[in-house]
Formats: sequence, C-alpha cells, structure tokens
Amino acid sequence: MNLTEVKAIVTGAGSGMGRAFTLALAAAGAEVVAADVDEAGLAGTAEAGGGRVHTCRADVSNEDDVVALLDRAVSQMGQVNALVNNAGIFRDGLLVRPDKETGEIKKMSLKAWNQVIAVDLTGPFLCTREFAAKVIATGVKSSCVVNISSVARHGNPGQSNYSAAKAGLVADTKLWGQELARYGIRVGAVAPGFVDTPILQAMRPEVLDGMLKAVPLRRAADPHEIWLAVKFILECDYFTSRCIDVDGGITL
Repeated sequence: MNLTEVKAIVTGAGSGMGRAFTLALAAAGAEVVAADVDEAGLAGTAEAGGGRVHTCRADVSNEDDVVALLDRAVSQMGQVNALVNNAGIFRDGLLVRPDKETGEIKKMSLKAWNQVIAVDLTGPFLCTREFAAKVIATGVKSSCVVNISSVARHGNPGQSNYSAAKAGLVADTKLWGQELARYGIRVGAVAPGFVDTPILQAMRPEVLDGMLKAVPLRRAADPHEIWLAVKFILECDYFTSRCIDVDGGITL
C-alpha cells in the first residue's frame, strides 16, 4: 500500500501509541479517522494532525459504536482501506493472592477480566468484522488490518486477562489473514514490549528501572519505533497472518 492512498481508522488514538500512529500516517499523506473514548485526547490528536485527521468518539467494546464508527469513516473519507486496532486497557492483578495480614484470599475480579477482554479482544473482533464488511461492500481491492498485541501474549504474571487477550489477538491475526485474503484484506500484528507512553511515564522511577533491566537493550521503545513495524505491515503487500515482536529482545 502507498501511504498517500491510505484511508485509515486508528483506535485508541487519543494518546500514546495510537496518537503516534495517527500523526505518522497523516504526515505520510494518509487520511485518518482517530477513534477513542477520550474526546479531549482526540481533540489534541486532531489539532496536531494538520487537517488530515477526523475524530470519532467510540467505545470499541460496544457493537453499536463500532458500526457507527465505520459508517462515519466511510462517509468522511469515501472508503476505508486500513485499520489499526490499537485500543487497549490494563486491569492488572494476580489470579489469587493471600493477604499477608489477614490471610484472606484476594482474587482477580470477574469484572477486571471482562473489562480487558471486552476492549482488548472483543474490540478488535468488532472493528475487524465491520471493517472487512465495509471493504467488501464498497469494492476496495486492497486493504490491511494491523493488530497491536503485546509480548505479554507469552504470559506475564499479574496479567491473566491482558495476556489472554493479546494471545487471542495474535491467533485471530493468523485466522483472519487466512479468511480475508480472498478479498484482498491482509492482517498483521505487532507485539511491542515496553513503550515510552504515559502509562510507563506514570510509574515510579525505581519500578520502571527494574523492569527495563530485563530488556537487553536496557530501554523502552519510542512509539515511533513501533510505528516503523506498523508501517512495514501496511506497505508490504506480501505480508499477512504474522506477528512482529518489537521488544528490545526481552522475549529471546
């Protein structure tokens, strides 16, 4: 795909990697609909987008919101040919943990499990389903979906919900790439390690330093470095059904 011909939707675009992806696409000549539940964040993304960024408030875990998002994107841009499933949340906690003082068994709540699965796995399912339906219905010949997974898909203590969602997303990347190839729709995934976003920046310095010591490159990624992998998937017309780790070597 030539990025100047891209009409993209980026979810979770109000901040962090989603904003970085949106602005990089716009700078490359693409037109983008930025989606998020954070309307103030979206306004900031649009302001920085130089007129090539539209916005749509959407909760990716809500089916009606996703249908409306795709309708709006096609209305505003004429068509859609790229989707970046970036929206995600954390609700970390151990599966079970005895309280040191009371001995009470603390458990990961069903609510925390369901919230993460809804946004991080059901969200990409809904967005990809509706995107593919629009692509087929409007006769777009070549298009691409990029799913943002995580190295946590290998299993990360304290993240039963997040690890399951991100592993499932890689499995669906392979499956959707196989199912949708006949329609000219490629599907790829990027699995970042630690990325310098507001989430990491809010951590206590000593905690963050301890985490980064486990990374062979001894630092977090810049969001632009994750964008380079997204860009490769979008531009390489022979890439589909695979996941690229961009993790500084932490999963070696």
